[in-house]
Amino acid sequence: MVPGEKIQLTREGYENLIKEKEALKNKLMTEIAERIKEARELGDLSENSEYEEAKNEQGKIDSRIKEIDYILENAEVIDESESNNEEINLGNTVIVKDLKKNIEETYKIVNSQEADIFSNPKKISSESPIGKALLKKRIGDKIKFKTPSNKERELEILAILKYGGA
Repeated sequence: MVPGEKIQLTREGYENLIKEKEALKNKLMTEIAERIKEARELGDLSENSEYEEAKNEQGKIDSRIKEIDYILENAEVIDESESNNEEINLGNTVIVKDLKKNIEETYKIVNSQEADIFSNPKKISSESPIGKALLKKRIGDKIKFKTPSNKERELEILAILKYGGA
């Protein structure tokens, strides 16, 4: 992340970060605070692994909350009304055909903060090889790119759906 640079997010991604931050704050104030309290009650903190684990977890959560705060402060939420479905942009859902495997796949193009290959449709980063190859392309275009494992893929763009997949 470059200081001062805007981070484009979908509305869904922005709202998910707010929810994640709240969940982390709640965990910090309840579960982690309780674990630290219980560990302190065990006595000597210098050799108390429960205390060390709880403090480490607290540090990880604090770091993630700070990261989320930074993202939210620098976020630029995509205006979904500007979508014209003529070319692929961040936030669009696209249907492509893998020309080697002869199968259709659906992807949503998102910021790296929102990427989730286990979602349906798969949310792929605009910074990934496939994401970079798809951006600004149109229906009927064919793209070639190499995966991180150095396999060449060729896709044809069949459809560009509005933001949110609708």
